[in-house]
Amino acid sequence: MSDLRKINIDGTEHEVPADYTLMQACEEYGGAEIPRFCYHERLSVAGNCRMCLVEWVGAPKPQASCALQVKDLRPNRDGTPANIRTNSETVKKAREGVMEFLLINHPLDCPICDQGGECDLQDQAMGYGRDASRFAENKRAVDDKHMGPLVSTVMTRCIQCTRCVRFITEVAGVQEIGLVNRGEDAEITTYLEQSLTSEMSGNVIDLCPVGALTSKPYAFNARPWELDKTESVDVMDAVGANIRVDSRHDAVMRIMPVNNDDVNEEWISDKTRFVWDGLARQRLDQPFIRENGKLRAAGWDEALKLAAERLSGDPETIAAIAGDLCDAESMKALKDLMDNLGVKNIDCRQDGSLIGTGTRPSYLFNTTIAGLEDADAILLIGTNPRHEAPLVNTRIRKAWLTGDTEIGMIGQASDITYDYDHIGTSPADVAAFVKAIGAKSVKGFAKTFKAAKNPVIIIGAGALRGKAGLALLAEIGALAKSVNAVRDDWNGLNILHGAASRVGGLDIGFVPGEGGLSTDEILSAAAQGAVKTVMLLGADELDTSKLKEAFVIYQGSHGDNGAHVADIILPSAAYTEKDGLYVNMEGRVQMGARAVAPKGQAKEDWAIIRALSGHLNRVLPYDNLGALREKLFADHPSFMSLGVALGVQGAAQFDVAAIGAKGDLSKEVFVNPVTDFYMTNPIARASTIMAECSALFESGKNMKEAAE
Repeated sequence: MSDLRKINIDGTEHEVPADYTLMQACEEYGGAEIPRFCYHERLSVAGNCRMCLVEWVGAPKPQASCALQVKDLRPNRDGTPANIRTNSETVKKAREGVMEFLLINHPLDCPICDQGGECDLQDQAMGYGRDASRFAENKRAVDDKHMGPLVSTVMTRCIQCTRCVRFITEVAGVQEIGLVNRGEDAEITTYLEQSLTSEMSGNVIDLCPVGALTSKPYAFNARPWELDKTESVDVMDAVGANIRVDSRHDAVMRIMPVNNDDVNEEWISDKTRFVWDGLARQRLDQPFIRENGKLRAAGWDEALKLAAERLSGDPETIAAIAGDLCDAESMKALKDLMDNLGVKNIDCRQDGSLIGTGTRPSYLFNTTIAGLEDADAILLIGTNPRHEAPLVNTRIRKAWLTGDTEIGMIGQASDITYDYDHIGTSPADVAAFVKAIGAKSVKGFAKTFKAAKNPVIIIGAGALRGKAGLALLAEIGALAKSVNAVRDDWNGLNILHGAASRVGGLDIGFVPGEGGLSTDEILSAAAQGAVKTVMLLGADELDTSKLKEAFVIYQGSHGDNGAHVADIILPSAAYTEKDGLYVNMEGRVQMGARAVAPKGQAKEDWAIIRALSGHLNRVLPYDNLGALREKLFADHPSFMSLGVALGVQGAAQFDVAAIGAKGDLSKEVFVNPVTDFYMTNPIARASTIMAECSALFESGKNMKEAAE
């Protein structure tokens, strides 16, 4: 326990940890409310807004409570604890003066400002400001800055709190915003007037305490009090960030982060935040049947009857593939239906990997996302976490910044916002690294990794495709065993999944049965005519050209790759339009909630499959979502642990050295599965905002290549 010091807060004596700031002590122990603009719990202390002033009795002037620690307070001359006042007349006058200064140049924009109704400056001006200003001079004006397609700027409103500067530099890890000039000429700007390129840049909108930085796509769309707010879970990647969906009249207007210290803290990626316009575009809103090469609208009964006919044949000629955005209930319903039909050709691994048939820890992110902060050495294998899971990347950067964590990489070199030792690029280099660890004379990162108390290995799911992936996993298992990365109190072996549905699908067992075909085998068999009917449950990230010879039943929310080759289209709800369970990469079961109604005639996925089972005379034993969940919990108890990550609990449950299969390791360079961060799923590809970001990303990449 940290050293405790006595302190008198507003007349009451408290024992407070010595390393607390005065602000923390006054709020946590004294129950006081301390106003602030520049201070933020997850950023470094700037101490430049002075709104958090408190009185230290005996001191010549009020103190900035965010920048002064309890251990810096000396006792009074009579030995009694230092007296801190948060509500005295001195404090009140000081805060009024600070607020008056902050408002000297702030424009009277409240009626047209997007921050209106959720503005810290409005709230604190009402609570702590004067009722009139003594300044008669003209207000200064500042030119607006171009920050790209996501962040709108009105820099005359800026109060130079520097939250945006500190976030972009410290958390996002790119130095793209800074404070230039001094005094009255000080202003926040982007370097060289360029767009922000970070995939985390939208968080500066939430951080800005005034209306200087607002959401460009959301501009002038709604006021906060007009919106219905629904807490849910993000499905853009496998992190499972907690989000709030704000909607009005059955339209999603914006997506905001919800604080969860174990998962996303209070950040979300730009794709999560701005993909909402894709929810209303290119939607499938009624069933379709393809006749003579063209799709025509159909009724539900007609579409389901035809689908049932096609699924009534030989089970060996039928297959089902689940996509990356599916909820657990829909995959459970589809698996139950396929089991009833005797179909063993099912898979939820669109990327062609073969992992997930072992015990649960063999395919999870076992260290947990928050647990990365305890790592002292991290080895990245075949992954670019900045694009595959930006919130995991920020945790790695946090460990690198705040601790002595050293990082090594085997894979494509890229800018991942922190320094790393580039050890190699291929599976063969993994084998070489294992040999280096076992050598008598160990050097470089191998020496660091071998000596690490809490080593972490992060393998990208894209590196685990096919049988070669299993061979790589066996080698990595040997590496984990050699450095004692998996033990009772620590599990440092992690699979970095990119699909929100992947872990849930593996938990359910949505993988080929005995003698069944995997995704790649289904596609090959369909191209050869051996598989005649393929049902795609929101599966779009695969080579659909191989399905032209098969009869394709596509169930999904958007007219994307799967719908283009479909013979029957069954329109379903998007993730904001249904209740559903999702399991993130660390095995944490979380509940998504319905914010708006499905579009047109679209239905929830599980309900479509339940109706289809009736047409097949294989009626599934549940009539509502509650009954389906009861069966899910009974068959797979891990889903009952809502909100809990597996963590090190599973460290002793599997043989880390036997998680893969022996085989040769190639010298082919690892290829990152995410080539365009903004275009990874049907919703993102339907979004005009994401299209604009993608074009900006491509132009920036081309400029870098030309410069090199």
